[in-house]
Amino acid sequence: MTLDPRIAAVTETIIARSREGRASYLEQIERAAAAGPHRAALSCGNLAHGFAGCGPDDKAALKAQRVPNVAVVTAYNDMLSAHRPYERYPELIRSAARAAGAVAQVAGGVPAMCDGVTQGQPGMELSLFSRDVIALGTAVALSHDMFDAALYLGICDKIVPGLVIGALAFGHLPAIFVPSGPMPTGISNDEKARVRQLYAEGKVGRAELLESESASYHSPGTCTFYGTANSNQMLMEIMGLHLPGSSFVPPDTPLRDALTQAAVRQALAITRAANGYAPIGRVLDEKAFVNGIVGLNATGGSTNHAIHLIAMAKAAGVTLTWDDFDRLSAATPLLCRIYPNGSADVNHFHAAGGMQFLIRELRRAGLLHDDVLTVLGHGLADYEKEPVLAGGDIVWRETDAASRDQSVLRPMAQPFDPEGGLRLLDGNLGRAVIKVSAVKRDRWTIEAPARVFSSQDALEAAFRAGELDRDVVAVVRFQGPKANGMPELHRLTPALSVLQNRGHRVALVTDGRMSGASGKVPAAIHVTPEAAHGGPIARIRDGDVIRVDAEAGVLEVRVPAAEFEARAPVFEETEPQFGMGRNLFAAFRAAVGSAEQGASAI
Repeated sequence: MTLDPRIAAVTETIIARSREGRASYLEQIERAAAAGPHRAALSCGNLAHGFAGCGPDDKAALKAQRVPNVAVVTAYNDMLSAHRPYERYPELIRSAARAAGAVAQVAGGVPAMCDGVTQGQPGMELSLFSRDVIALGTAVALSHDMFDAALYLGICDKIVPGLVIGALAFGHLPAIFVPSGPMPTGISNDEKARVRQLYAEGKVGRAELLESESASYHSPGTCTFYGTANSNQMLMEIMGLHLPGSSFVPPDTPLRDALTQAAVRQALAITRAANGYAPIGRVLDEKAFVNGIVGLNATGGSTNHAIHLIAMAKAAGVTLTWDDFDRLSAATPLLCRIYPNGSADVNHFHAAGGMQFLIRELRRAGLLHDDVLTVLGHGLADYEKEPVLAGGDIVWRETDAASRDQSVLRPMAQPFDPEGGLRLLDGNLGRAVIKVSAVKRDRWTIEAPARVFSSQDALEAAFRAGELDRDVVAVVRFQGPKANGMPELHRLTPALSVLQNRGHRVALVTDGRMSGASGKVPAAIHVTPEAAHGGPIARIRDGDVIRVDAEAGVLEVRVPAAEFEARAPVFEETEPQFGMGRNLFAAFRAAVGSAEQGASAI
C-alpha cells in the first residue's frame, strides 16, 4: 500500500518537530533496557520483599531468577461498570503466566473515577487531573523494577491516557493493554437523548429520567455510546497496543477470557529476552500517533483526545499540535456513524465489522502507516483479522469483505463524509477544537450575540428563565485547567439541544471540555488561552456578536480590534468546594499547561 501523500506530509512535519525530543527519549529507554530488570541486582532483603506474598511455586521461580515476571497495573474498582469485570483478571493472568512458565504479579492499582457519575458535579473538577495521578500511580507500581513486561487494565476516560503516560516513563518495558469490553445494548441512544431533553424542559420528572438512564447504563461493561472510553479502545487497537479484535468483545465471555490469556502469552513473547522485543517506547512513535489521529477522525471519536493524545505523545518525546489534527482530519473520510454521530452503539459497530473492517479500509487506502511496530510485530496486517474460538483455542481469521451494516460502517468508496470529525478554529478569541461529525452541515457556521456565563449553573438558570430562547452563542468561561481543572460540560447538552430544536441558531464557546458524548450542537471547546490565563475569552461581553465557523476554521468576536483590545479581562476566582478534594489539586492547577499542550501538570 502506498501512503497517502497528505498523511506522509503531516508525519514528516511531526518527525521533524520532534527530532530532538524523540532522540533523547529513545536514548533513555535504550539505557534502561540494557540494564534489564534489576531483580538480580536487588539485595537479598529487597528481593525477599518482592516475592514474599507469592505462592510457593511463584516464589521459587522468582528466587531462582529463571523466569520472566509480568507486572499487572490495574484500575479495577466495582463502582465503574467498565472496570468491574477486572475483578477476575489478576487470577486469570497469574494462571496464564504459570501455564506459560512465568510469573505475574499485581504491581499496583491506580484510581479510576467515573465521569458519568461526576458529570456536572463538583467532583468533575478532579477528572482531568486524575489522568496525571494515574500516570504517577503507574510509575509507583513499576518502581520496584521487578518486571520484564507489563499488562495494563484500564478502559475509561482519563484512565487509559494516564496508564499510557505512566507506561511510557518505563518505555523499555513491553506493554499490552487489556480491555474488558462493552455492556449489552440497552435502550436506544435516541430515546435516552429524548428523555433528557424532556427533563430539561420540565416535561418529565426525575423518576422518569432515572428510569431511562438506568435502562441505558444497566450492567457490567463499558457504556456503549462512542465517547472517550470507547475512543480509548479504538486508539489502543489501531496504535498496536491491543491484541487484534479485542476492543469490543463483551465481558465475562469465553472469548474475552481467551483474549486476556493470549495477552499474557504475547507479553512474554515480546520481552527483551525473547525474539520479538517490542517495548512500548518504540511501539508508540510518530507514525503510531498519526495512525491514532486518523482512526479518531475516521470514527468521529472523542474531542478529549485532542488533549490526551498530545499529552501521551509528549511522554514519548513526540510533539503534536492541533494543526496536525486538523490536517489529518481533512485527509480522512468519516467511515462510522456511532452515537452521538448516529443512532448505533459500539456493539452495532463491532457487529458490522468493527475495528478489523475499519483498519483494513484505512490501511489499504494508504491512510495508515503500515511500517509500525505493534505488540504482535511489524505492520497492521494482523489487525485486519478477527478473533474466534475454535476447539477451545483462540484463532484469528479474515473478516467479511463488506460491511455488515452500511448505516453504521462504510467502505472508503462510500464514506459518510469525505473528511473527518474534528476541526481547528482560530481567530481573535484564540484557538479551539470543534467536533462536527454529529453536527448538521447547516449548523457548521453560527453567528449570534453572546450570552456570557462563568458556570454551568448560571447557564441552566438562564435557560429555565427563558432568557436564552433566541439565537445565541453561549460563552461559558473560567472552565479551563488553571481555573477549575477543566471539567466536562456535557450537562449543558440537553438545554442547548432544546434551543436548537426550537429552530434557534445556537453554539457554545468555552475554555472547558465537552464529553465525548456531545454532538449535535456546535461547540468551540478547549479555547486557548483560557480565561484564567487572561485569554481573549475573558474580554467577551453580553451582546458581542461571535462567529463560530467550522467551514472556514474561524472563531472570532465581531468587535473592532482596538475596542476589544482596550477592554480589561474579567477575572473570577473559583473557590474549591470543601469535601470534594479539589483543594488537594491546587499545585496541579498552578503548574498545568494549556489544553493544546496536553493540559498536564507533570
